[in-house]
Amino acid sequence: MKTVIYSDDINLLSYWEKALNFECMVVEDMEKLKDVVSSVVVVNYSACISTCRAFLQDLLKNNNRVFVMHRLPDINVAKKLLKCGVKGYGNALMREHFIVSAIEAIKDDMVWLHPEFTSMLIMDLPSLDREKKRVHLDKLTQREVEVALLLEAGQTYRNIADELNISPRTVKAHAQSIYTKLNVKDRLALALLLNS
Repeated sequence: MKTVIYSDDINLLSYWEKALNFECMVVEDMEKLKDVVSSVVVVNYSACISTCRAFLQDLLKNNNRVFVMHRLPDINVAKKLLKCGVKGYGNALMREHFIVSAIEAIKDDMVWLHPEFTSMLIMDLPSLDREKKRVHLDKLTQREVEVALLLEAGQTYRNIADELNISPRTVKAHAQSIYTKLNVKDRLALALLLNS
């Protein structure tokens, strides 16, 4: 799956090209994006704000996965875009490794949000009663249960590592095992499973 980037801001295009340490295609005309098929399409929010819904529908019809980058990220904008089918939403000037990580997650058909937004969405979920939750948690080891409950509460890997006195890398390994055992793709999906 190729990566296509479009922005009406030349400085953002330059920044994104530098950040991506793999080949990507730069599209300079918004109309040409309608011809892009089966790609991760990275666009800046300001470029598509006026025609956002129709623009996104055109991109999504062609089996694309859309990643919207915004200079001033907002949780309410993130929610609206996710409802429209966007696979990622983040800060247009976030660090290079976050951009690469986001695109890789989106290529793997996962949703990517800045961790703070993921935490906010998780904390908005209603809590499930203990017995229903226990059905899912019984599939995990005791340490995985601890990690899963902290992920469900919206904690970051760093916070979990500090609380459990383990490394963030170990937290990530436990998280991947949890996702596999519970057949979910990420911590937002885990929170939804444990609260549905």
